[in-house]
Amino acid sequence: MTASFFEAEGPPEAEFHPGIARRMAHKTVAAGALIRDPSDRILFVVPNYKPYLDLPGGIVEPGEPPSAACRREVLEEVGLDRPTGRLLVVDWTPGRGPWSDQVQFVFDGGILDPATVLRPAADELTGIQWLPLDAAQIRASLHRRLSLALTALTTGTPIHAEMGHRYL
Repeated sequence: MTASFFEAEGPPEAEFHPGIARRMAHKTVAAGALIRDPSDRILFVVPNYKPYLDLPGGIVEPGEPPSAACRREVLEEVGLDRPTGRLLVVDWTPGRGPWSDQVQFVFDGGILDPATVLRPAADELTGIQWLPLDAAQIRASLHRRLSLALTALTTGTPIHAEMGHRYL
């Protein structure tokens, strides 16, 4: 985003009651890319810090838009630099174990030739896998979220979900 974008918003708001903002809840925000091959297999990453496959993507940094985080994380994780496509799903998931509750954005990562050389980040991934959705070892909520993302690809309409369930 450009400086003029932020300038157009005007100066930051003053805090009427000092300390109140620090006491408010803070959620983790994550962004991932649904990247497919011509056979409709999905690109999954194999994290070294959790037992399930995941989409390429990661945590949005403070002050960073989710779409920019998605592009940055895909580049960092698999060495692929490409524009982030349209929004497919926004999904809320509750905290689990050490992870806080999250708002997760899934963007269209487009179709990629599976022969494209990808470089999994050795510090956080043990590899990548191209799999059909139903063959992937993933959490049930991620399976539901990705099913919704595939629906959004077809309909052209982003979907709001909670724990992978469509929210009306």
